[in-house]
Amino acid sequence: MLLFLLHGVDNSAYCGVAAINYFAERMLRWLLGGREAQGPVEKTTVLFIGEEQPKNSYTELQVLKGHFDMVRFLVRIDDFRFASAGDDGIVLLWNVQTGERLHELRGHSQQITAITRFQKHSAESSCPMILSASSDRSVSLWDADTGSRVQTVTDLHSSVKCLLVLERLDLWLSGGNVLCVWNRNFELLCKTEVFNDAGITAIIELPKNCIAAAMDKELIIYRLKVPASESESWEIQEVKRLSDHQDSVRALISVNDQAFASGSHVGELIVWDSLDWTIQSYERVFGDTAQADIQSEIKLLSPKQNEMSIQHLTSDGEYIIAAIGSGIYVYSLLTKNVIAYRKTAHDSDVLHTLKLPNGQLISCSEDGSVRFWVLQDPPPPAEHASSAFFGMWGFGRANKQPPNQQVKKGADCLVLRSLELTGDLIGHSGAVQMFLPFNDSVLVTCSTDHLIMLWKDGERESRLRSLDLFNKLEQNKGL
Repeated sequence: MLLFLLHGVDNSAYCGVAAINYFAERMLRWLLGGREAQGPVEKTTVLFIGEEQPKNSYTELQVLKGHFDMVRFLVRIDDFRFASAGDDGIVLLWNVQTGERLHELRGHSQQITAITRFQKHSAESSCPMILSASSDRSVSLWDADTGSRVQTVTDLHSSVKCLLVLERLDLWLSGGNVLCVWNRNFELLCKTEVFNDAGITAIIELPKNCIAAAMDKELIIYRLKVPASESESWEIQEVKRLSDHQDSVRALISVNDQAFASGSHVGELIVWDSLDWTIQSYERVFGDTAQADIQSEIKLLSPKQNEMSIQHLTSDGEYIIAAIGSGIYVYSLLTKNVIAYRKTAHDSDVLHTLKLPNGQLISCSEDGSVRFWVLQDPPPPAEHASSAFFGMWGFGRANKQPPNQQVKKGADCLVLRSLELTGDLIGHSGAVQMFLPFNDSVLVTCSTDHLIMLWKDGERESRLRSLDLFNKLEQNKGL
């Protein structure tokens, strides 16, 4: 659906005739194939919802300009501000309601590789900060209120690929070829050994001052030793290596206080116990299996590598949403199986997913679209899972099995619900890297087309404009 009202502040949005021409060009490019992936990805047939989308409230669109290269990251600062960053090395701060560009943070000479929010506490107050890392081997701390750079560290051993803030300990960690622990004053407290062959790509916090770090095929568990007195120093100790993945780990997330999850390049999803780091469940997408239980003579072609890779994981504590190739899979932590899926949810790889508190799922893709989904129960017959499908893909097994072992048919392989498409946002001409929801009224998206888009609840915006007009008329006594 492409119903939108364009408005902006200064140079933050297109307006008038220029806006109409711009989106006419974008729509023409999309109709001619502009939504295709930015690489050699084979086009597939997916669902088409059309223009009538009664469950999609995002009917207004505001386009924000400011970046001159692809935008990879969006970070929420508070209820009315967010930050964007990407390959141009600039961090921009925005007002989410008006689209006003609040601050332009310049200091990095190369692309931003990681960014996160940092709440800096002092004896007098607490203020929101932005922590950004770049491939120029530097990390900077920015004041979100003033836009000034408060702290910076340069000449690191390697570029930082991930950041983690430990609010409870008032610390932050940087991961690359070295895992470093810093205090709020940017003083290095301790670090790990140097990893020359492969760097750390993701880190999450675990209970009891532990950290899980993804490095190639392994997960490394570290424990932070907090000094008991001023004479002692901080230490970070490796306590265990988890080597159960058969290929590089692409996603690492915290699920809840008891579990965390990781996904690999060959479609492995492992749910781990957060306290003893044992496997709670293991799922695997198999590439070369046959539908022996239906037609033993018909062999299925092995899926391509990108069709098996887990690009993104997210969880609400009850379900894990996995983006695998161009599909979306909903995994239940309670039943330990996939309870809903769309093997082809987009035209190309899904890059980011999220389950909202209202039950909706959102996904964005290299094809330039953002889609909304709802879990339906019971599913229609077409979406009822067959043992053949999950026999092929290997979902529904609670315990790890050898990669080439035939998956057995069973009741736990059944999909109990279906994923139904309820909305489709088309506006970006490049791959949508991620999105950021603000309540139920605004959705922020960023893309390789250098643009940021604010998708807004049309009915709410109309009410706000009417109220604003009424207030102005009242102030001017109807004149």
